[in-house]
Amino acid sequence: MESQITQPLFVEPDEIETLLGQPNVIFVDLCKPEVFAQLHVPGAIHLEYGQLLGGVKPAVGLLPELDQLNQLTASLGINQHSHVIAYDDEGSGRAARLAWTLHVMGFNRIQVINGGIHSWANEGHPVNAEPTAVQTPETFVIDAIEGSALAVVDYVHDRLNDGDVQLFDSRTPEEYSGSKAFALRGGHIPGAINLNWLDTLDSDRNMRLKPADELESILDQRGFSRNKEVITYCQTHHRSSHSYLMLKHLGFTRVRGYAGAWSQWGNDPSLPVAVGSTPGGDG
Repeated sequence: MESQITQPLFVEPDEIETLLGQPNVIFVDLCKPEVFAQLHVPGAIHLEYGQLLGGVKPAVGLLPELDQLNQLTASLGINQHSHVIAYDDEGSGRAARLAWTLHVMGFNRIQVINGGIHSWANEGHPVNAEPTAVQTPETFVIDAIEGSALAVVDYVHDRLNDGDVQLFDSRTPEEYSGSKAFALRGGHIPGAINLNWLDTLDSDRNMRLKPADELESILDQRGFSRNKEVITYCQTHHRSSHSYLMLKHLGFTRVRGYAGAWSQWGNDPSLPVAVGSTPGGDG
């Protein structure tokens, strides 16, 4: 039950305030619980970020089981007619993980507030602290993963020498080089290009994405191509969910997220690892 992707994927607060209270529009808040308790978009449903993760060590970022994914959409009241608008309080990484998860489920009518609660609240849009009741007359249910947004470990490994595929490492340069490691091994997937997800955000504009022309220039300098498939990863596919959504927002059509990410790859001694600090590729 694949739905057409809603564009733009990152949307400005001014553009969506008129959707407050509209039928079939669901605002999902992925802020920290204490932030949600203080203020949130009126009518927003709070979602604990952990519900988006399989949570099994070491690869805690893998997708939950299918029944858990269906429980997720039910808990949010999402059905095939819904228009979902997500946001968070930390640069849209959590909101992007929800967007990616729904894309994997074949549900694409989701947008993320550019800047999240920072841009929404700091720029005078309405907030309150009231809880929201979830309406679930029918829900969006799947019996299989749609797949075109997902890269599993074997898919990545089989394409390490494929010139039509690029790997996008969203972690810090220190994680990429191997000087800082959060797995048994440090480094990166061979051939991966490093672009720290924070370098795509504008802290002076309430944690929005940087302007499109600036982002496209950064991507060009790194050597990313719209003509190739791009697979994003980080440590647990949190930061790289944001990179995935950014690329889709900019018009990259062939983008996948590797949810196992470095927590899976770096802890599996059978998989190849590269080390080095060159931002545009292997060191």
